[in-house]
Amino acid sequence: MRASGILMGISSIPSKYGIGCFSKEAYEFVDILKEAGQKLWQILPLGQTGYGDSPYQSFSTFAGNPYFIDLDDLAKQGLLLPEEYASIDWECTPDCINYGVMYEKRYAVLRCAAKRLLAKPGADYRRFVKENDFWLPDYALFMALKDAHNGACWLEWEEPLRRREPAALAAARQQYADDVAFWQVVQYLFYAQWNALKGYANRMKIDIIGDLPIYVALDSVDVWSCPQEFQLDENLLPTEVAGCPPDGF
Repeated sequence: MRASGILMGISSIPSKYGIGCFSKEAYEFVDILKEAGQKLWQILPLGQTGYGDSPYQSFSTFAGNPYFIDLDDLAKQGLLLPEEYASIDWECTPDCINYGVMYEKRYAVLRCAAKRLLAKPGADYRRFVKENDFWLPDYALFMALKDAHNGACWLEWEEPLRRREPAALAAARQQYADDVAFWQVVQYLFYAQWNALKGYANRMKIDIIGDLPIYVALDSVDVWSCPQEFQLDENLLPTEVAGCPPDGF
């Protein structure tokens, strides 16, 4: 059976806050597809972007892009106050996203929401952490360590952390416990909102056509946490690279 649809990356959805997200405008786009008799919505990768902000170079195979979290929805949940985000100048235009400003300002807002959630974490949050323990702890620690190293690639970290020595990892988890908790909350918020939007689309009989990178990025938690799965030499450097470095290998 033939079907038609439209390609619309989440980041391209109209937004007051610098970048398209899982906002009411996303739900309105689903309604437009429904009214137009469309059956498909093709999106671009949802992964958290790395250096260069390409959706095809992600810090994690599993993590979602924190920029897609709708701030208005967080306010409705009582996790944000309007004065914490509504008047921020995102320095963007309707056809251009200022990713530098997004990086500088978006995470500060999300930290406010995470602090409130962690003050009284609910059963849904605890369930999410438990169900995703096969990737979430390593991801959260990886992001906390990247912050601690001013965004440097894990290959530039101290040798014990590069090689994931147990004592170094245990010390880092303790030292950066608050940051680790923050990154776990970010992923909980992302998945809660994405699942809600996808569920709405499916109830409207709109199927999502997903997209994902072909390769895993070198500067990713996947390579750092599972070096044995990749073609690395004794110095943890890649021996073979696919595509154009540093897009992936």
